Amino acid sequence: TKEKKRHMGDTKHFCPVSLKENFVLHPGLYEHAAKYQEKIYYFSTSEHKDKFLKNPEEYVAHNEPIQAPPLRVCLLGTHGAGKTTCARQIADKLGIFHIQFEEYLQELILPKTKEKVGPDYDEEPEEDYNTMPILSQEVDDFSQTMTKTETEKSKQEVELTDEEEAIKANLMDSEALPPEVLDNIVLDWWKKEPFRSTGFILDGFPRTLHEAQYLSEQGLCPDVVVYIQVEESDILDRLFPPRLKKWKERQYKKMENKKKLKDLKAKIRV
Repeated sequence: TKEKKRHMGDTKHFCPVSLKENFVLHPGLYEHAAKYQEKIYYFSTSEHKDKFLKNPEEYVAHNEPIQAPPLRVCLLGTHGAGKTTCARQIADKLGIFHIQFEEYLQELILPKTKEKVGPDYDEEPEEDYNTMPILSQEVDDFSQTMTKTETEKSKQEVELTDEEEAIKANLMDSEALPPEVLDNIVLDWWKKEPFRSTGFILDGFPRTLHEAQYLSEQGLCPDVVVYIQVEESDILDRLFPPRLKKWKERQYKKMENKKKLKDLKAKIRV
C-alpha cells in the first residue's frame, strides 16, 4: 500500500486534467492510466489521457502542491425529509453556498409568472362576481372591459421563453429538464465564480436518474452525496398539519365568498 501511494501522481486517483481544466475532482479509471516521472496518473477519459501525454508539465505540481477544489455536496431525500433545514446549517457552518434547486428554478421564472408555480402553490379559483347577470348593463359592460384588459395584461406577463416553459413544466408536472436548460443552470455552480472557489451544498439535486446521468456525462462530480432517509410517519407528521391548516383557510374563505354573494343577491332584489 505504501509503495502504491508513493508512486501515485500528484492528484492521487483523481484525473489531473479534470482538476486543472474544470477544477473538479473526477475519479480516474484504471484503463486510462499513464506513467510519468516514475509516478502513475489516472484519467477520467482517454481524451484526457492524450492531453496529459502531449504536455504533462502543464498538469503536474511544480513548486507547491496542486490546490484542491472547495467542497461540493449534493443533499438528497424525499420531499419533507428536512433537506433544506440541514443544508442551511451545513452551509453556515462550512462557509459555503446553499442552493435549493427547486427554489432556484422558481426564481428564474418568477419575474414572468409573478407567483410561484407547482402543486404546492396551486390555489382554488375564486368566484368571479363580475360575471353575475344580476347587475345593470353599464356595470356589466365595464366588468367585461376590465376583465378583457386584465386578461390581455396577464397574457403579456406570462409570455415565457422555451427555457422558461421547460422550467415551468418541470415545476408543475415534473417534466424532465432538457440538457441545454441544465447547461445554463448547473454548469455555473461548478465552473463560475463565486461558486467555483467557495463551494456549495446543492439541496434537492439530482432528483431523477436523468439528472444524475447528466452530472456524470458532464464530469460534474460532487465530493459528497448525502441521502436523508426518514420514516413516512415522520414526514406525514411534518407536512400534514400545515397543509390541513391551509385547506381549512381556503374552505373558510370559500364560505365567506358564498355569504357575500348571497347578501349581494338579496340586496339587489330589494
